[in-house]
Amino acid sequence: MKAAVLFVKALEAEGVRSIFGVPGEENLDLVEALRDSSIRLIVTRHEQAAGFMAATWGRLTGEAGVALSTLGPGATNLVTAAAYAQLGAMPMLMITGQKPIRETKQGLFQLVDVVDMMQPLTKFTRQLVSASTIPARVREAFRRAEEERPGAVHLELPEDIARDHVDDPILLPTEYARRPAPDDAALVQAAEAISNARHPILMIGAAANRQRTTVALRAFIDKLGIPFFTTQMGKGVIDEDHPLWLGNAALSDGDFVHRAISAADVIINVGHDVVEKPPFFMQKGRRTVIHINFSSAEVDAVYFPQIEVVGDIAHTVERLTDALQAQEQWDFAYFDRVRVAFHAQLRVHADDPRFPMHPVRVVDDTRRYMPDDGVLCLDNGMYKIWYARYYRARQPNTILLDNALATMGAGLPSAMAAKMVYPERKVLAICGDGGFMMNAQELETCVRLKLDLVILLLRDDAYGMIRWKQAEMGFSDYGMVFGNPDFVAFAEAHGAHGHRPDSADAFLPTLKRAFDTGGVHLIDLVIDYSDNHPILNEEIRRLSAAV
Repeated sequence: MKAAVLFVKALEAEGVRSIFGVPGEENLDLVEALRDSSIRLIVTRHEQAAGFMAATWGRLTGEAGVALSTLGPGATNLVTAAAYAQLGAMPMLMITGQKPIRETKQGLFQLVDVVDMMQPLTKFTRQLVSASTIPARVREAFRRAEEERPGAVHLELPEDIARDHVDDPILLPTEYARRPAPDDAALVQAAEAISNARHPILMIGAAANRQRTTVALRAFIDKLGIPFFTTQMGKGVIDEDHPLWLGNAALSDGDFVHRAISAADVIINVGHDVVEKPPFFMQKGRRTVIHINFSSAEVDAVYFPQIEVVGDIAHTVERLTDALQAQEQWDFAYFDRVRVAFHAQLRVHADDPRFPMHPVRVVDDTRRYMPDDGVLCLDNGMYKIWYARYYRARQPNTILLDNALATMGAGLPSAMAAKMVYPERKVLAICGDGGFMMNAQELETCVRLKLDLVILLLRDDAYGMIRWKQAEMGFSDYGMVFGNPDFVAFAEAHGAHGHRPDSADAFLPTLKRAFDTGGVHLIDLVIDYSDNHPILNEEIRRLSAAV
């Protein structure tokens, strides 16, 4: 059997259904092997977009998404996507081509040490030097990518190895593995700390965004009545319409949720990944922090938990739920006042009639239209903070944002992958004009794939988030403004539909019409960010401090 065919069969054995990428000369044998396989090759217009799509596929399914590129410039274009998957804990396999390793007639042309380049960005990276090792290398790559904590892996298939033949290849079966159970003594210590607390609070992070953990946490909250909040990447693990939800740590400090955190004497920290901005800062002697995660804590100056319960998160939460009873001395009165004030503040500007539109009105109209299982895929920009704080996620993985690498350019490719995973759901890409233009070429891919996808492009003709930070630091407005194409014409030039609402009241009907029509739609909506500083830096701090 030809090695390239064996490689594809190993991918099929892992359950791979789609590969996203840009072919090149050095991987044509692999592309030819894909032709006769059950795997669909999704050709994108840039390798970075292919990597973002593969990472999002992994994020939503738990099965490693696969991205393909050639050597040199193709492989280097995967670097940002590798970091996106690695920091964001998304299982992804990257396959890159390479020149023949036994002999070459091209000198150093396009030659980059891709394996060495990928070393700090992946959990596992290898060059395949023998056709006979392909099954073992592929199995190990998928195992590493998918086990907790998930992330990026990489395999390099040189051109001459891909053309080799192997006799009687043996494909390795996928294994059945269970994560370790938590230590009994650690569980007892955690249960005692929670039972003895006066003001316990529950924090839900990115690693809790797993199906079994959602069920376990809901049972924990419903039995014990302990209020909870989330990190940005923990949104939706528990329905945010739940009466005990205290908000999302979208801002770094000074929000209502931070007042509740400051009043807590025990923080039950489920699935927090330190790659996210810390939602609180440890203060020695002030509180007890209980770390519940698949692995032990990564300690630094702002995070050094006193109690660690390491093991399968869902199993840990189930055991704690069984071990605990609501305690008479638990006092949530202050948390209740924080919640009431927070919910009242959320409604301010929800019906703001101004145009360009106020961010809160945009978020509120989006929430009013999108069904509970509708998926929002956010690029990285100023709007991400507004959506993280104001949008109530009703189900897990229905608001996909990146608070790890926080790269621009991932919003549209992420939405494309989400629509492929969930073809029956409404999927909305939310991009700023800065982030959208970094992978705008994938509009052609959307149209070619006949996706029913809506893109909400929030336009302020500037790098809005950095402009906000610039003003916050007291610097003058400089270097943030740029020009834009006619986005309606741009969409239509790619075979998509373009829309430009001319009032706040026109946005919601436009959004509904775009989804009802089907196909690819881009809504060019101008947004007013003049309240970034007054609300996010001043009003919220003032109102929350008064609780």
